[in-house]
Amino acid sequence: MMIDKLHYISQRPENGTHLAAIKAALDAGCKWIQLRVKDQPHELILDDAIIINELCARCEAKLIVNDHPEIALKAGAYGLHLGLQDMSIAQARQIVGPQMIIGGTANTFEHIQQRVAEGADYIGLGPFRFTKTKQKLSPILGIAGYEGIMKQVKKAGITIPVIAIGSILPDDVSVLMQAGLYGVAVSGAITYAAQPAETVAQLYSHLNAAQLIED
Repeated sequence: MMIDKLHYISQRPENGTHLAAIKAALDAGCKWIQLRVKDQPHELILDDAIIINELCARCEAKLIVNDHPEIALKAGAYGLHLGLQDMSIAQARQIVGPQMIIGGTANTFEHIQQRVAEGADYIGLGPFRFTKTKQKLSPILGIAGYEGIMKQVKKAGITIPVIAIGSILPDDVSVLMQAGLYGVAVSGAITYAAQPAETVAQLYSHLNAAQLIED
């Protein structure tokens, strides 16, 4: 089970669609795509998810569906991501079965412990800074928040991949990786990039450089 170090979280550009944004992210080289739609009927999200899963397969990328286990299952997605207000991982597991990757959001060390106990495969920890893509924003962590939580994670012997999320830019990656994060989740930095392929290459370069230092 390989979890990518760079997660693209879909958002709808002002004059576009989630589908168009995801196509652009795949063209730019993203390999881990999370479809995160909060304001559309179930049937439309499923239609998009089926198309996106096929696009991901062609690009050797993985589709993760946010918040909707039935859609993840029907679309044949690789994984499911659940927020703190969504159903429990155990409930979702009953719907999607034992094989599907399930990620869970966390904002504190206690949330990470909860997610590990629930059987999450990875954790999205944030937000790093203020982000417009979320209506109900948890307390902002900043780099000091990540450093404190990741020290607790290490001390507790927790080895689950922890992904930083929340308005992250390429220049933030090195310092986040130094704090002990596994990877980063990015949305606007790719969606609104002037040169998306260059931005994705830059992000992977920072992520891989940090990995080499660790090794």
